[in-house]
Amino acid sequence: MTPKTLAAAAAISLALATPAAAQGTVNMLCAPAADWCEAIAAGFQRETGIRVAMARKSAGEILAQIRAEAQNPRTDIWFGASAETHISAAEANLLQPYTSPNMAGLHDWAVRVHAMAGERCVGVSSGAIGLAWNRELMTRKNLPLPRSWADMLNPAYRGEVQLPNPNSSGTAYTIIAGLVQLWDEDRAFAYLRQLHPNVNAYTRSGAAPMQAVSRGETALAVSFNMEVTSMQQAGFPIDFVFPTEGTSYEVACMSIIRGARNLAQARRFYDWYLTPAAMDIGPRVNQFHTPAHREAAPDARIADLTKVNLINYDFAAFGNASTRRRLLERWDREIGSLPR
Repeated sequence: MTPKTLAAAAAISLALATPAAAQGTVNMLCAPAADWCEAIAAGFQRETGIRVAMARKSAGEILAQIRAEAQNPRTDIWFGASAETHISAAEANLLQPYTSPNMAGLHDWAVRVHAMAGERCVGVSSGAIGLAWNRELMTRKNLPLPRSWADMLNPAYRGEVQLPNPNSSGTAYTIIAGLVQLWDEDRAFAYLRQLHPNVNAYTRSGAAPMQAVSRGETALAVSFNMEVTSMQQAGFPIDFVFPTEGTSYEVACMSIIRGARNLAQARRFYDWYLTPAAMDIGPRVNQFHTPAHREAAPDARIADLTKVNLINYDFAAFGNASTRRRLLERWDREIGSLPR
């Protein structure tokens, strides 16, 4: 082969290799349901050629991992979990500021969280807390149907309610922070103490109580509306109501980890998800979160949160690391330590 031919061959090899090298990998921790995490990872990889190494964990587990890896981050992007959890991480300087060019199409609540977090996260979806029950089990046990937080204290529900543990579940923290804002902190914890005899388990993940209700292992749970809708669409006999007194809601977020090894790929994922096409993946895999993009496809199965009695949730205050730590410590002391 002549020198000229060798040079041409080398140029062709370089041209072929460059796109593959540019594609690379992005490492993601994902808090929502595994099916959704896997679907968005596959969708992004299919569209960009960037491989997604994804692990699904609860919000508390993700926050603990990111803190543990602060000096040597192994994660590039964090998808899902409540704004408060991301704000806690942002305060600890664990997240990378980023403003995507695709934010112009987002709802105000998604953009507002981005500002609250010092541009270190952005809202991707929303949902509200409510009361859910297994219709068949409630009928068989002749249990009354709840309509309010007060109803959940009914002694007839003793051992029939399942809740997540706030030390590992972002859902649980949203429930507790919501009750504190609905009433006040002392009244909220007095309520949780009263509710405790009705609780048969405090689960590690926020999704677990709804899974137990679906299987008929427990009669009632407190959960996000989208978790319930997913189970209903799968054919389980579940009913649901937003409590009459008012309820909390979440803005689930996405953020880039400070010191991310694959920063360019992480930004590309961030930009990609803030498009209607990416947000339309959810309903296709039975996930019915309210999407952050105004032009996401409408779906009748997604709750209209403008018609729900939502509290004025203070994400900045309850995302504050010291506030979060204090509430979790109080829960451990006053609720988690109670005899079962």
